Amino acid sequence: MVREQHSESGSGAVATTAAKDDSSGTNVQNSPDSNVKILQEFKKSLVAEQKSAEQRITEINNKLDSIKKQIDEERAQLDDLRAKLKQVNQEKDIEHPRFLELKNSLIEAKNQMKTIDEKIGPAAALKSRKERYDMDNLTRTLEQIERDLQIKKLSKEEERKLVAKSKEIATKLHALKVINKKEDRYRVISSQYDGLKEKVRSLFKKKEELGSKIGRLKESLDELLNSRESLYEERRKMIRISRESRAKLEMVETQLNAIEFKKSRMQAAEHRQRRQKESEERRIARHEAMQEKAKRDKEYQDRWNTLKEAALKKMSSGEKLTFDEMKLIFGDGTGSD
Repeated sequence: MVREQHSESGSGAVATTAAKDDSSGTNVQNSPDSNVKILQEFKKSLVAEQKSAEQRITEINNKLDSIKKQIDEERAQLDDLRAKLKQVNQEKDIEHPRFLELKNSLIEAKNQMKTIDEKIGPAAALKSRKERYDMDNLTRTLEQIERDLQIKKLSKEEERKLVAKSKEIATKLHALKVINKKEDRYRVISSQYDGLKEKVRSLFKKKEELGSKIGRLKESLDELLNSRESLYEERRKMIRISRESRAKLEMVETQLNAIEFKKSRMQAAEHRQRRQKESEERRIARHEAMQEKAKRDKEYQDRWNTLKEAALKKMSSGEKLTFDEMKLIFGDGTGSD
């Protein structure tokens, strides 16, 4: 808008200057030169304005190329991170339910061990756990009792005691095996749970890290896109300024050409007038010279006729003629005196 006002004021200045020269009646011959000077100054400012706009457009284009390249790179990074995040989420969706299942199984195994402890009592449970490591001895003892019952000759009392002891050891072995099985199951589940827990924790951590990177990249991309849009807007403005300057330059060139054409026509007209005046002066001079020559010729002819008539009278009277008088009588009278 400022540049348009400047353009209008410049054109107005040209028109105002010309009007003042015409109205004052002075410096009329200099008004075209004054207008040309104003137009040339205005043209100079328009050329500088257009050059500045085009230079800025070039700078903007270079920045846009750089930003476009950066946007493409960051979009590629974003796609790569999203692919990784998708893979992590897929793995998490598989492992997390397994982790919850193992957690429930671990709780269940722990509760089963707790139930056994409650049944046999804390002290007995502690003793059983100590004895579990001696299960081989108990097994060998039980096998020996069974062999003794089959091979040895025992009294009824001895047999009853061995059978009772066999039942006691068998019961203890069964209880220890149950405890052992539960503890082994708990230990296996616990080991699997700890490993899967670490894996799930690592997946969640990786997901968080990838999410943070994606968030930062998206913020960076938003800034780049905003910068690109601002540069697009500025480039549109610079292109508009450049086009307006070019259009104004064409108008100024048209005015300058019109003034130059008018000036050349005036000069040509003055040259023709000067040539016509010189031609008229030469024609008048020739006419006057011809009139002067005709006057001189007439005076000469009159003088010659008078002298010839005198010479004829002298010849008629029989007087002796001179050579010049002979020439007068017998000549054609076309010579000059």
